[in-house]
Amino acid sequence: MISNERIAPFFFLFAGLFGVAGVGLAAVAAHGGGDASLAASASAMCLAHAPALLGLALAGEKLKTAWLAGLLMIIGTALFAGDLVSLRFAGHGLFPYAAPTGGWAMMLGWLAISVGGFLRRPVR
Repeated sequence: MISNERIAPFFFLFAGLFGVAGVGLAAVAAHGGGDASLAASASAMCLAHAPALLGLALAGEKLKTAWLAGLLMIIGTALFAGDLVSLRFAGHGLFPYAAPTGGWAMMLGWLAISVGGFLRRPVR
């Protein structure tokens, strides 16, 4: 099993990457021409999940499901935003149903946080 303690640096890494991608994609949406809605939607997902990953990295001691929630959010955000960015810049998506698969993964990540609230570790 993956421990929350060992995966926290990975969450910090992706929080930073999603944060910078979110800001960059917001700039593309505002100034890049073309279909701004694709870049704006990808930006929103990156900027929503970057702070969530920071929180999961910090809450790992108290939330048993932090590792699962974070992995689902990373995979989901990468698929969802990656598919939209690919559509915007390459004219085709990553693969069929990449964005909906990513959306489901993100939603399952948030549900893993909810379940983890009932499986909390005792405070010492």
